[in-house]
Amino acid sequence: MKISVASGKGGTGKTTVSVNLARVFTNKIVLADCDVEEPNAHLFLKTSGHAEKVIGIPVPEVNEELCNCCGECAKICQFSAIVTFGTTPLVFPEMCHGCGGCTLVCPTKAISEKDRRIGVIETSEMDNITLITGRLDVGVALAPPLIRAVKNAIPEGSAAILDAPPGTSCPVIAAIRETDVVLLVTEPTPFGLNDLELAVDMVRELNLPFGVIINRVGSGDDRVHEFCKKESIPILMEIPDDRQIAENYSRGILMVDALPQYKNIFKNLIEKITELKKKGLK
Repeated sequence: MKISVASGKGGTGKTTVSVNLARVFTNKIVLADCDVEEPNAHLFLKTSGHAEKVIGIPVPEVNEELCNCCGECAKICQFSAIVTFGTTPLVFPEMCHGCGGCTLVCPTKAISEKDRRIGVIETSEMDNITLITGRLDVGVALAPPLIRAVKNAIPEGSAAILDAPPGTSCPVIAAIRETDVVLLVTEPTPFGLNDLELAVDMVRELNLPFGVIINRVGSGDDRVHEFCKKESIPILMEIPDDRQIAENYSRGILMVDALPQYKNIFKNLIEKITELKKKGLK
């Protein structure tokens, strides 16, 4: 089973849920940190056996001797990564999504592809947890290809938790697509509700079973609870606004390790996720 943990906004506690949930699994579990622009799951897991793999995407390279300046490559590119004005095409690697379309349509086979580095995947271990972290290179704008590479690094058939980027844009969709259940983490504030509504629309559009986890309960109001009730969205877990959680979090200590009373709460969450997958609730 693949569980993705997402949120409409940053700072709701998405990584907190991901790492603590992974910690209470008794069998082997993969934790994939797909927040490749700001990965931070490694701060809470003391892993070892670090391995690194460079990830790149194919970008076009034009052979001027073969090019007849027909412009077919520019016509097919939806991102203006390759343009021509009746001359040899100009390539803008930073804008290329690596689709390979220009290579396929070139009538003279003047376009080949070369690999352009976009980031790395780091793999390490802690007890029964395998941590796979995507880390986008500074200045690279395309997160989805690296996120897909992180997902492809998950061994086939393995149970996995995917810590998605915040928001509702392309990187989030790349992370949660084709997962079995989505956990939407929010907070009981007007901002939390606004972004939760956006996240709910996104997950429903993808036709994925999902439930809500409310973090820092007691710090705001009950409008998130009312919204979930109105929309028939299951609230899978509530995490109280507990100072002890915040203090241990600031030291990189998991709440299930520092505060044993939360261990059973996260174990119960696993059972609820399993039930949610069986029901296929959307």
